Amino acid sequence: QLQLVESGGGLVQPGGSLSLSCLASGFTLDYYAIGWFRQAPGKEREGVSCIGSSGVYVNYLESGKGRFTISRDNAKNTVYLQMNSLKPEDTAVYYCAAVLSGVQPMCVLPPSWYNYWGQGTQVTVSS
Repeated sequence: QLQLVESGGGLVQPGGSLSLSCLASGFTLDYYAIGWFRQAPGKEREGVSCIGSSGVYVNYLESGKGRFTISRDNAKNTVYLQMNSLKPEDTAVYYCAAVLSGVQPMCVLPPSWYNYWGQGTQVTVSS
C-alpha cells in the first residue's frame, strides 16, 4: 500500500519556524508531484505548496511566498516544507499528498488533483 507520513508539526510562537517532512513508503517519488495542504477547523482544505517530480518546478500559496520553502530528496523518498515567520492564521492540520505525473515537471495546488494522502500533522501558531 502506498503511504505518506507527515511529521514535524507542533506548537510554535508567532514568528517562529517549523520544518515538516513527508516520507513515502510503498513507492518511490521519482515520478510523482507532491503537494502540501492545510485545513483549519471549519475551513476548506487549501493548497500550500507543491513541487514537481523533477524538483525544479514549485508553486506556493500567495500568503506563503517568501515564508515557505518546499524541497524534495528523492533518494530519501522525502519531501519537506520549511515554514518561517509563522502567523496564527497558519494554524491548521498540514497534509502531504502525491499524484503520479511521469516526466511532466509542473504541479498544481487544487487538492482534487491529488489521490494519495497522508494523515496530517498539527501545526499550531500561538503565543
